[in-house]
Amino acid sequence: MRLDVAAQTDTGRRKNKNEDCCGVYQEETPGLRLFSEGALLCVADGLGGHMSGEIASKLAVSIVRDMLNSELPPANGANNGDQSFLTAIRQAILRANESIWRTNQDLVRGGRPMGTTLLAAIVQPKKVYIGNVGDSRAYHLREGHIIARTEDHSWVDEQVKLGRMSKAEAESDLRKNIVTRCVGTHPEIDVDTYIWNIEPGDMLLLCTDGLVNMVSDSEILEIFRKGGTAAEIARRLVERANENGGKDNITVIVANISPSLPRLIWLKIRAIARRTHLTPALLVFLFFYGLLCAAAGYLFHLYYPDVLQELLHKIKVFLDLA
Repeated sequence: MRLDVAAQTDTGRRKNKNEDCCGVYQEETPGLRLFSEGALLCVADGLGGHMSGEIASKLAVSIVRDMLNSELPPANGANNGDQSFLTAIRQAILRANESIWRTNQDLVRGGRPMGTTLLAAIVQPKKVYIGNVGDSRAYHLREGHIIARTEDHSWVDEQVKLGRMSKAEAESDLRKNIVTRCVGTHPEIDVDTYIWNIEPGDMLLLCTDGLVNMVSDSEILEIFRKGGTAAEIARRLVERANENGGKDNITVIVANISPSLPRLIWLKIRAIARRTHLTPALLVFLFFYGLLCAAAGYLFHLYYPDVLQELLHKIKVFLDLA
């Protein structure tokens, strides 16, 4: 499965340290046997004001990765296969909660126990499987539309569901950073799981509330519509969040699902061109010129090895004298 995926995390403009953590693990990740193709994406936001929020977020991501470092149980049929992935995610998040809870019991004496939000996604060629606790969020973008695929576990979100607050009021309420569900602060938690179909060309965004609270859905969609590689989009999202105030840590993971190889190569060339201030046409020329030189060097080595060695020796002597 071809994925163009990138993660970026930033402290923001108001915080002194970054308590967010993220992880991107693909099929070539050593030891990760969960799937033969696809990716595991994780985003965690350590609770601010609690003890060692940055440790909680790192622990949560590493535990999920280690828990999913095994083959799925055998399943018969597509539905059972789906359930295997969802069960694996749920059990991994529950294990992370158990581990951090026990750490709190052993080490925390007074003060607020460490905790974190946790959002984990297994991306397969045709489906995405999500496990979520807290107010980090997963978005699905297709054909110019953006859909929030997860529900926030926050106090203002509960007020909206109860009809006590409008969505507009919730957006501006100062208590919107209060989560009602998180990993590590209680011995037992509920894990929301989701599954949805994906197609080539779809885009995924996993992010902490440091992005959501600073950048509206319409702004996020605008940034995606500008195109570019996953790394460029991730960078622009973080930059926009900081431009809008950067009140919290900001973490994003952007994934382009199965882009065509020619398009992906072109996007990479354009990204390099923007960084190096060279035109894409010149970069393409230099790329093929480099290939031609490499081929010529190989043939020269194949048929005239002694001459090549003497030439390389003279170049070395010249450089040493210089």
